[in-house]
Amino acid sequence: MRKKSKGPLVRYDSKADALYIVTRKGAEEEVMEMAPGVNLELNQEGGVIGIEILNASRLFRDVTKSMYRQLQLS
Repeated sequence: MRKKSKGPLVRYDSKADALYIVTRKGAEEEVMEMAPGVNLELNQEGGVIGIEILNASRLFRDVTKSMYRQLQLS
């Protein structure tokens, strides 16, 4: 029997280039844009049930390049 994960579930849609992090189960009632391309999905009580990151490959490519450069300088 497989143990059920209690941490967030991460999904990537390559066609939409969107990364989605499920923080808890629930029906989406509202979406709040935190920054361009970063949305929080909220339930009826205003709790975060998911995080959506659009243009994920570009965002993470820039992050990983920056991390690589910092490691090279160390």
